[in-house]
Amino acid sequence: MAGVGGQGVVTASHVLSNGVILSGGESTVVPFFGSEKRMAPVESYVRIANGKLYEIGEIIYPNVIVIFHSQVITHGKSYTMPFYSGIKDDSYIFINMPKTAELSRDEERELKEKRAKVFYLPATAIALQHAGTEVATNMAMIGAVSAVLGLPDLASLEKALTERFLGKGIVASGGTASLDKAMEKNFGPKVDLVKKNLAVIKAAAQYATEHGWVSAVTKGGTEQCTK
Repeated sequence: MAGVGGQGVVTASHVLSNGVILSGGESTVVPFFGSEKRMAPVESYVRIANGKLYEIGEIIYPNVIVIFHSQVITHGKSYTMPFYSGIKDDSYIFINMPKTAELSRDEERELKEKRAKVFYLPATAIALQHAGTEVATNMAMIGAVSAVLGLPDLASLEKALTERFLGKGIVASGGTASLDKAMEKNFGPKVDLVKKNLAVIKAAAQYATEHGWVSAVTKGGTEQCTK
């Protein structure tokens, strides 16, 4: 997962990971970032599996890439360039953009050779519509990812979200703690925070389903998926 500071990339990775564990799978999370400030590059490496995992750490050859902010692509705000460096064949890329990204011809060619499926999700728009704030963009991203990959299930994701904000929670850094405070300010009581973020997750999952992303993955092949 890659984005910029202030988007909750690390928070989203923890919620997704815990959701997988709660659904009976296994998962590990390793966040990676430099200076903790808004708009600085942030990445988080998440491994998920139905079976056993035997590795932890940076993911060099990803099966899935989740881009939270267009500047990861357009401004090179990534710790590896190009942003899809090392991606495996038949992989999935989720990009928070309402329309097709402006990729170069070489980038389009390389992704086509890899048979990568690129999903364009208006995550920020979904967050604004269902939560009233762009702070929930991260929840839209994991909602779409879980719907397409089929892991974790929605019930487990809801439980992970509740545990994150109403339970003991996981605070990975001072920056994440600051983001939590900002989220509470935007959403009000934590109960409302969970409710609205869950609405965003469901809306993004529904968007993915309605636009045929799940069936596109099942069928295989190369395509770009957007509306």
